[in-house]
Amino acid sequence: MSAIARRHPGLGAFVLLALLIILLLRGCGDDGGERADRGGGGDDRGGGAGERAEAEVLRVVDGDTIEVLLDGTEEDVRYIGVDTPESVAPGQPVECYGEAASHFNAELVEGEDVTLVFDAELRDRYGRLLAYVYVGDLLVNGELLRRGFASTLEIEPNTSKAPRFARLAQRAGAAGRGLWGACQA
Repeated sequence: MSAIARRHPGLGAFVLLALLIILLLRGCGDDGGERADRGGGGDDRGGGAGERAEAEVLRVVDGDTIEVLLDGTEEDVRYIGVDTPESVAPGQPVECYGEAASHFNAELVEGEDVTLVFDAELRDRYGRLLAYVYVGDLLVNGELLRRGFASTLEIEPNTSKAPRFARLAQRAGAAGRGLWGACQA
């Protein structure tokens, strides 16, 4: 049968379509635009991958840490997968682009209601919540990388967005955005 005469898709086309639908439903895109649906938060035991919680930002600590009000409790939240230059570390000088990263983070989240999305491990060794932080549909962690205010920081087991974050940081570095253009040693 010639390709021109064939009018019905074969089994392979249906399988491919099904796989594409599954991938789209799981949110495999790299633009950071995952919808932040409302939902419950995790607990101290970990294993909260994908769980969500709504919180109010009380204060921006620095470029990658905020203080939020979550279920009536004040919590420090450390952004997963990113590291901004230090701006408030006791006994350490402010690092190149540290204040800029802190100010940009404040522009994004200060006074906002945010959605915290947790990965495999809920807290770090300092007791801070670890989260991907969304303001509406904007993934703040990804925006810090895309704009050159942060570099990547992969710490197992919280690496579900590591490949996406690596691409965003690589593009920012290649373009000389933010700290990549300002802080060359």
